Amino acid sequence: MTKAAVGPALATALGLLAGSVLLLSGTPARAAGCGTLSIAEMTWGSSAITAHIDRFILEKGYGCTVQLVPGDTMPTFASMNAEGRPDMAPEIWAASLQAPLTDALRDGRLVEAARVLTDGGVEGWWIPRYISDAHPDIKTVQDALKHPELFPSPQDATKGAIHNCPSDWNCQIPTSNLYRALKGNDAGFQLINSGSAADLDGSIARAFEEKKGWLGYYWAPTAILGKYEMVKLSFGVTHDRAEWNNCTAVPDCSAPVVNGYPTTDVYTIVTRGFSEKAGPEALAYVSKRQWDNQTVNSVLAHMDQTNGSREDAALYFLKTFEPVWTAWLPADIAAKVKAAL
Repeated sequence: MTKAAVGPALATALGLLAGSVLLLSGTPARAAGCGTLSIAEMTWGSSAITAHIDRFILEKGYGCTVQLVPGDTMPTFASMNAEGRPDMAPEIWAASLQAPLTDALRDGRLVEAARVLTDGGVEGWWIPRYISDAHPDIKTVQDALKHPELFPSPQDATKGAIHNCPSDWNCQIPTSNLYRALKGNDAGFQLINSGSAADLDGSIARAFEEKKGWLGYYWAPTAILGKYEMVKLSFGVTHDRAEWNNCTAVPDCSAPVVNGYPTTDVYTIVTRGFSEKAGPEALAYVSKRQWDNQTVNSVLAHMDQTNGSREDAALYFLKTFEPVWTAWLPADIAAKVKAAL
C-alpha cells in the first residue's frame, strides 16, 4: 500500500487544469441530458463503493446510463489516457502514476475532477485506542518503543512486537527500514512480517478480543480501522520526500533514518470527453464529491461485518450518511436520489 506523496509537478499540472474544469463546467447543457458513461470499478473497496455511489446518483439524479467496468490503477489509467475510456476512475492514488498522470493532465487528455479522499491516503504505525487512553504518555513511535511489555510478541513473550505487512506488499520495505532506524531490536522488539493480509488483520482482531497491546503498520481507508478504534503514532519528524525515495522506500537501505510516512493525494480522474457525454451538471457533481477516511472506514466496516456487496455498501452510505452526499448536489437532484432510495 505504500505510495509516495504527490509531487510539485503534479500539483502544478492540477492547477493548470483547474481552468479546464471550469471551462467544461461552463459549457451549455445539452438538451438530451446525460448520456451513457463508463466508470471503472477498481479492485479495492473504497474505490469500488465510490463507483457504485456514482452510478446510483448519476442514474437516479441526472438520468445517465452508467456501466461499471472492471479496473485497476495501471490498466485503467493507460486505457483512459490512450483511448478515452472508461470515462471516469473514481479513485486514483496519484503518486503511483506521478509522471504519466502529470503529463496527461497537462496535455488535457485527462482532467482531475475532485480530491475524493479529503484527508488523503494515510499510512503509519498504530496502537489500539484503549492502550493510548491507558498510557497517555505514548504519543510517538519512540514513546511506544520504551514499553515492549505493552506490545507482547506472539513469538516471544519476553519481547515486544512490531507487525509488518506481507512480503509481497511494498509497505514492508519502509516499515523494515524504519524499524532498523529506530533500533527496534535494541529496544526489545521483534519485527514480525505478516504472512498475508488476513494474518495482519487477524493479529489486530486478536489483540482487541484479548484487550492486549498491538503496534504496527496499517493504512486508511480500510474496514479494520472502521471496526477497531486505533491511534496513529507520530514519528516525531515530518515526511522527508527525498529521504523516502532515496532510502526509506529502498530495499535494505544501508543507513536508514527516522522518517514520517507520506499522505497520498487521491483523485477522481475523468476523460476530456466526460463533460460532453454527461453534461456540465454531472461534472459539477463529480468535482464536488468528496468524503473523509472516517466515513469510508465506517462504510467498509459495515460491508465487512454484513458480508455485503459493494452495491449494498453504496446504498448503506446513501441511506446512512445523507448529510454528506446531499452537500454534493443541488436540492432538486438530491430530492430525486432520495426518492429513488
